[in-house]
Amino acid sequence: MQRVIIAGVDRSACSRAAAEWATREALLRGLPLRVVHVEPPAPLDPVEQWPYRPAAVADHVVAELVERHPALRVRGESHTGTPAPVLRAVAEKAELVVLGLRGEGGGAGNRVGATAAALAERADGPVVLVPGPHVGPPRTSAGVTVGVDVRDPLGGALDFAFEEARLRGARLHAVYGWRLPASAAASPFPVLEEDRATWEDHEVQLLSDVLRPWRTKYPDVDVLEDVVLFTPADALVHASEGAELVVLGRNSAPGATLRDLLERSRCPVAVVPA
Repeated sequence: MQRVIIAGVDRSACSRAAAEWATREALLRGLPLRVVHVEPPAPLDPVEQWPYRPAAVADHVVAELVERHPALRVRGESHTGTPAPVLRAVAEKAELVVLGLRGEGGGAGNRVGATAAALAERADGPVVLVPGPHVGPPRTSAGVTVGVDVRDPLGGALDFAFEEARLRGARLHAVYGWRLPASAAASPFPVLEEDRATWEDHEVQLLSDVLRPWRTKYPDVDVLEDVVLFTPADALVHASEGAELVVLGRNSAPGATLRDLLERSRCPVAVVPA
């Protein structure tokens, strides 16, 4: 991967928030930032272009960022085409791509835009989706949260999450949402407390075993291991309250957990492919 961070921008408030988030990440990592705007093939109505003509959107965002962050190494560029495939191609070898959860062309009532969904489900590298016009991390941050599936742990997501926590000097909240055994869930009788405790202890041990290599690799990262009897999406949405970032691994076939998290998360979400 190239040592560069890419921010995909348009004229939306989410886009500006994503550019600001990408700026802080670039400064944190000591990396250059590329601000990329993709123009639609057909020209826009001149009235709609004012004050940001399509060709000038990236340059305008760059000027705003440099004014607020003089130390930032940044350049803007414009492309013509359909945003999702163009951004995928541009960001193919980048370290990270950041964009708003919904752009200026999003339909009413759709929290996740088509470009964000396409990048989250098919990008070759990590993607961070910013849900709204956040200007900074929450005042009382719960650090970085990562979703863990103990039966199919994704090393790329864990590496990304531990590194993000290390860079921020923040706690890592490792969340595992588990379910009762199928036989217990289907039983008409209440689950005995001692059985539930035994099953939960087993799941706690599985999470601890999964995280052990990363704890060794990142000894300075404070880790909170959290095993909860929720669906993975519910567990992560709850944990996202107050978090700076939620990290989720993506298998080859994105599932309901990813879509549900993007719809409901209250903080930026990083999607890391397996």
